[in-house]
Amino acid sequence: MADTHRPDGHPSIAQGKVGVLLVNLGTPDGTDYWSMRRYLSEFLSDPRVIEVPQIIWQFILQGPILTFRPSKSGHAYKQVWTEDGSPLLHFTKLQAEKLGARINSENLIVDYAMRYGNPSIKSRVDRLKDQGCDRILVFPLYPQYSATTTATVCDKTFDALKTMRWQPAVRTAPAFHDDPAYIDALCTSLQDSLSKLDFTPDVLLMSYHGIPKAYFEKGDPYHCHCQKTTRLVREQMGWSEDFIRTTFQSRFGPTEWLQPYTDKTLEALPGEGVKKVAVAAPAFISDCLETLEEIAIQGKESFIEAGGTDFASLPCLNASEPAIDLLQTLVSRELMGWITP
Repeated sequence: MADTHRPDGHPSIAQGKVGVLLVNLGTPDGTDYWSMRRYLSEFLSDPRVIEVPQIIWQFILQGPILTFRPSKSGHAYKQVWTEDGSPLLHFTKLQAEKLGARINSENLIVDYAMRYGNPSIKSRVDRLKDQGCDRILVFPLYPQYSATTTATVCDKTFDALKTMRWQPAVRTAPAFHDDPAYIDALCTSLQDSLSKLDFTPDVLLMSYHGIPKAYFEKGDPYHCHCQKTTRLVREQMGWSEDFIRTTFQSRFGPTEWLQPYTDKTLEALPGEGVKKVAVAAPAFISDCLETLEEIAIQGKESFIEAGGTDFASLPCLNASEPAIDLLQTLVSRELMGWITP
């Protein structure tokens, strides 16, 4: 590692290391009202997430929405909160730790950040730079690309670079919705989870986080990426189109989102004779509020109340061996030319 010596007597600046920054969506600092309000305000103020003129949207957001929604969201988070904070934070931290240990290079530092909440992207970029990283790979942990997720991570990263006199070189990793390593990891995880159930599902829902239909119509490729992920899994596993189906969850507001909706599908399936269901969430690398509360709790209640008999919410990749294998494969590929795998 080289040092740059400064003529003003200040300590030398460390250089020569490579950083990997795993970035996930975000997490509140706590489940109380004000922690939730700060988090939701940052999240819902992102113009990539809500494409409404800010002068109009902020009046609505800072008024009725942030008056009532923090308490509702806080109640939901309390049902899945851990000693380490939110499940998303817990698993993202574990992924970074395990990936760093797996690659095991003295010239590589693996860290993690959240697009919304803490630790922020800026704080982690600054920390990697202070640790001697003059090259940083920013890795959004979203298999399927969307402007509402991948693009806004890149936006925030370059916002951080704008504040730096001496910027590190930066690479951003692409989406991996159809990467063979991702499909292999997903199939391995699904097969393992399904083998542990005490029932055989009639249908497996692949439930992806939704986006407004208007975003798709403007050219966002997310819908196509989700459909391709499901198709590749179906083909690799040899499943029928009747067994594995794509749905979309977590819609917000009155506008139309990508369909079919997961919640409406779960309510309708028992009436179609489907009494046993499993749900996977391939858009999420780690379990989070949307999988552990929205699907595992609310989804199950809706399905059983509608007449279903058996329901299973399948775990995400989390910090499992297939997950770390996947991250190692993808990260090593993106670091080519910077560091020897």
